[in-house]
Amino acid sequence: MKFRVVAVMVSAVWLAGAVAQTGAQQKTVWDGVYTEEQAKRGAEAYEKDCASCHQADLAGDGFAPGLAGPEFAAAWEGLSVGDLLERIRISMPPSDPNSVTTAAKADIIAHILKLNQFPAGKTELPSELDAAKQIQYKASKP
Repeated sequence: MKFRVVAVMVSAVWLAGAVAQTGAQQKTVWDGVYTEEQAKRGAEAYEKDCASCHQADLAGDGFAPGLAGPEFAAAWEGLSVGDLLERIRISMPPSDPNSVTTAAKADIIAHILKLNQFPAGKTELPSELDAAKQIQYKASKP
């Protein structure tokens, strides 16, 4: 009898958690997840550390992928901004990934989001990986 009570209680707790999780909407890039000031800093850092490969207009050069447009959107659709930050954090620039701070890389992502026409907001894009993973990349406005 005790087992049944415990099983019912555990099931109820699990169900409540599942309902709460599905009821909470995840933040997306459409929710103003960076500031204009951050994107401006990101533009400067991008020009200095990224544009030589990815081009000033984010189009890429054949070797370095484009960071704007349909191919970029398709590559990141459904992933998180944290996934993008992690990729950039560990691999860019290829000659020395540690030469650019994680905070500057978050600023660069803000610039990328701006040029991909996602709206700015009142809060800066976080440079903390766990916080950035809470922001989903959605190419189309939900």
